Amino acid sequence: MNILKRPKQIWLLPAFLFSHVASADWFALNLRKGVTEISREVYDLHMLIFYICCAIGVVVFGAMILSMVIHRKSLGVKAASFHESTKLEIAWTVIPIVILLGMAVPATSTLREMYEPGEPELDVEVRGYQWKWQYTYLNEDPSKEIQFMSALLTPQDEIQNRAGKGEYYLLDVDNPLVVPINKRIRFLITSNDVIHSFWVPDFAVKKDAIPGFVHESWAVIEKPGIYRGQCAELCGKDHGFMPVVVHAMEQEDFDAWVITKQEEAAKVFEIVGKSWSMDELLEKGEEVYARNCAACHQVNGQGIPPAFPSLVGLGIPVGPIEAHIDILLYGRAGTAMQAFGQQLNAAEIASVVTYTRNAWGNNMKDSVQPKDINTMMASQ
Repeated sequence: MNILKRPKQIWLLPAFLFSHVASADWFALNLRKGVTEISREVYDLHMLIFYICCAIGVVVFGAMILSMVIHRKSLGVKAASFHESTKLEIAWTVIPIVILLGMAVPATSTLREMYEPGEPELDVEVRGYQWKWQYTYLNEDPSKEIQFMSALLTPQDEIQNRAGKGEYYLLDVDNPLVVPINKRIRFLITSNDVIHSFWVPDFAVKKDAIPGFVHESWAVIEKPGIYRGQCAELCGKDHGFMPVVVHAMEQEDFDAWVITKQEEAAKVFEIVGKSWSMDELLEKGEEVYARNCAACHQVNGQGIPPAFPSLVGLGIPVGPIEAHIDILLYGRAGTAMQAFGQQLNAAEIASVVTYTRNAWGNNMKDSVQPKDINTMMASQ
């Protein structure tokens, strides 16, 4: 068919592409400019390469279309016959080299800046676990270090389609990473189990978290706000349940938050040393189980055998309590059961052990105190 005789609707395509609706979709799909200088440089580099590719596409496909329209057989045009054109070969060798050099110069400059952490004003260790993040604010005085876990906050009812999806479905956490704006923050990224990837698009930060290695990245955040990312590595069954949430705030607000977290740490020290009643252990244990265990063993404890065994009426929860504590603290090699000794405090471990031994009809009628967990860990 003669391309010039196509229906008139084909000429409406450019109008649609530049319409308000198409523009809105474009900005939703395009790379974000972000809130750091590096993220904007990455965006500008991305757009430069994109426009170069568009220009190449217009030239190449334009030449093809014009050739098909103007030199088609129906007009009596005969194909040219030539070979070994030195000028043509030089042209299609030199032009791509010039284009690549034009892209390489700004790309190299941006990459150099991305990989140069400089002198940090705040160091944060980011450690990946299946499937949560642990943040440690490093300090020359170990007693002033702040450390906490950040886990998915989305309720299981939403994940299991028993309730409607919230605004930040699978993108909200219980404890976000809190940082000050206009400070050079260095992220020291590693993993405790499998390969993860710490990715925050608004910062242009994306680094693999590999067990046994520490990768560096950095950011100077210019605007207060809440910025969301995800683990960008396929790290296991619940890979999609491992979001990153960063709360950037003014320095004064950050200083107040630091004081609050240090006070919370002091309170944890106090509650670990006290004697807990059975009701307190069960209430706390149910909360800890929902946040850390339900994704694998399910809310009802039935698990997903054989990978995630049932906890109802069999196995560890109805066996010796020492073995139960041991597997929770140190995990089990060769299985998906990870070590929680570095993720949970003694009160959380004691409560979740007590809860699983007395929930779902297990009724072992025994319990463990946080101080017993500390004693057991100290003896190892």
